[in-house]
Amino acid sequence: TQFSSFFSGWFSVFIEKLADQVMQNPQVLAALQERLDNTALTPSSYIETLPKAVKRRIDALKQLQVKCAHIEAKFYEEVHDLERKYAALYQPLFDKRREFINGEAEPTDAESEWHSENEEEEKLAGDLKNVVVIEEKAEAEETNVKGIPDFWFTIFRNVDMLSELVQEYDEPILKHLQDIKVKFSEPGQPMSFSLEFHFGPNDYFSNSVLTKTYKMKSEPDKTDPFSFEGPEIVDCEGCTIDWKKGKNVTVKTIKKKQKHKGRGTVRTITKQVPNDSFFNFFSPIKVSGDGESLDEDSEFTLAADFEIGHFFRERIVPRAVLYFTGEAIEDDDNFEEGEEGEEEVRCVLYLL
Repeated sequence: TQFSSFFSGWFSVFIEKLADQVMQNPQVLAALQERLDNTALTPSSYIETLPKAVKRRIDALKQLQVKCAHIEAKFYEEVHDLERKYAALYQPLFDKRREFINGEAEPTDAESEWHSENEEEEKLAGDLKNVVVIEEKAEAEETNVKGIPDFWFTIFRNVDMLSELVQEYDEPILKHLQDIKVKFSEPGQPMSFSLEFHFGPNDYFSNSVLTKTYKMKSEPDKTDPFSFEGPEIVDCEGCTIDWKKGKNVTVKTIKKKQKHKGRGTVRTITKQVPNDSFFNFFSPIKVSGDGESLDEDSEFTLAADFEIGHFFRERIVPRAVLYFTGEAIEDDDNFEEGEEGEEEVRCVLYLL
């Protein structure tokens, strides 16, 4: 027993000294602090500690939250109706824009009057302009420029999101693009919008209009209603392009040699394989209706497609002239630069 008492006392002193050494070691202290931080209460673990009556009231709040989500869905449906209403008011202006672009009409002096930010500099240079005005008129008569050449093609070239899709062999086709329109689904129909690409006569396909329809959903998910953040694009449909013979830029012909296993003879066959092109935009990946999930690459491609459709609808079509001149692109760049400086702020954008 004396030995036991001695050993117990010695062991206690040893533990105290060891504890003092440990507490003086900053690395050990940091490790202990990290362990304590990781065992801190999380929101979910805190909820588990609450009395049953409190949990019952929280469940009631969730019921109210679900009802709020359904009201929010109705709000966005009415927003869609308003978009359709105002699209009809915009359309006469867009029709006049098309006429000016394609040389179907000339703006009046009043319609073409514009006071730019550099007006003072332009006024100082007025005398020089008057000197060469006769030469400019003669040159204009010689070239006989119609409308605004390559208007939409220039927009494709200016906007990175679009220029990345355009191949060199797409460019001659896009120079025939005369207009892009947005059409909203009719009242009572499932929520959707369509993009119409109007082309002039060309050597590539016989279609005058190529369409892309985006189907949308504005209702909370039954299995996860709290994830609802407004309407989302859930699927899209393209159209059939009636390519003229030998003009389909979405495929390319390759030659491949095949060797006969028995005779050893070699033959050359030709086959068509997919080719990168903007016009693949009209043959999108189809979302499976049987619940099968897409592979990662397909999901990425589909998400990019939805983003492009949204960008046409919200930015390109309503503000086309500013993307043609580059002013809208400068505004977008300035906005992005402003966000980069805010390290503590994170903004999640949702498609509407």
